[in-house]
Amino acid sequence: MGVDYYSILKVDKNANDDELKKAYRKLAMKWHPDKNINNKKEAEAKFKQISEAYEVLSDPQKRAIYDQYGEEGLKGQVPPPDAAGPGGATFFQTGPGPNAFRFNPRNANDIFAEIFGFSSPFGGMGGGSGTRGGSMFSNSIFGDDIFSSFADSQHMSSGPRKAPPIEQMLPCSLEELYKGTTKRMKISREIADASGKTIPVEEILTIDIKPGWKKGTKITFPEKGNEQPNVIPADLVFIIDEKPHSVFTRDGNDLVVAQKISLVEALTGYTVHLTTLDGRKLNIPINSVIHPDYEEVVPREGMPIPKDPTRRGNLRIKFDIKFPTRLTAEQKYGIKKLLSS
Repeated sequence: MGVDYYSILKVDKNANDDELKKAYRKLAMKWHPDKNINNKKEAEAKFKQISEAYEVLSDPQKRAIYDQYGEEGLKGQVPPPDAAGPGGATFFQTGPGPNAFRFNPRNANDIFAEIFGFSSPFGGMGGGSGTRGGSMFSNSIFGDDIFSSFADSQHMSSGPRKAPPIEQMLPCSLEELYKGTTKRMKISREIADASGKTIPVEEILTIDIKPGWKKGTKITFPEKGNEQPNVIPADLVFIIDEKPHSVFTRDGNDLVVAQKISLVEALTGYTVHLTTLDGRKLNIPINSVIHPDYEEVVPREGMPIPKDPTRRGNLRIKFDIKFPTRLTAEQKYGIKKLLSS
């Protein structure tokens, strides 16, 4: 019989359409050339073979010819007269007659796109077409470098369905989360025209970051994914992330800052000089003795509280006291005399 399409798809000879489709999906995902960068030649050959096997076995006419006459029958070779079943020989005339049958395998990528609804699930690493499997977000003039690739995360089930959400982290500086800001995102996606064909379009999405938003806050743009047959487009979800800050760390609605001071400063008094996230200068005198666990709390100088931006958390100042590594006899005597009095 030549090539054994049933073995290639790893299915039984009585496999139905659902079983064929399931087997194709599994193997096509495994051997897609974009997923197999290090052994691309082998993967391309297997991917083509898998697609050809599925094309033949999922088509009743091609499958009937293949089951009766094998690969040679698909190539249009005339079988011996005694091998033809009822009506079977009508598919195998030589030459360009009206009943001549010739099997020309379709492009493997076209079959994949037809089954899955997109050309590559692996980010278009091997040069997938358009935005179907490539990067949905592109670098632009509209914000930080936050437009990393979205690999289409589509489920493989058949029938009408809602595509799963596509999520992307949206890094924001502590200043942006303190004051609020607006970010504009340029996206490329595919929409269906009146004839059902998909065309690429670009859109600008505007995200208003509210003062006090926390890491993990989600902003959803409903159905802004690619439009595909029998699929409700995916929601695009941006998730707020917080960039590290050189001075402050965030603890809920509070801001925490650490100050390095000497032992002398800890004992005799110290003034904290800080620039706030909105650019104001703070001078905070501390007249208490600063011990290692001491914490100065400055009310309402923390992060805005999202539900009521007129209220704020606190600023908490912690201290890292640098103790001297050694003292002279004279210094020890002086300290004892001062502290014992």
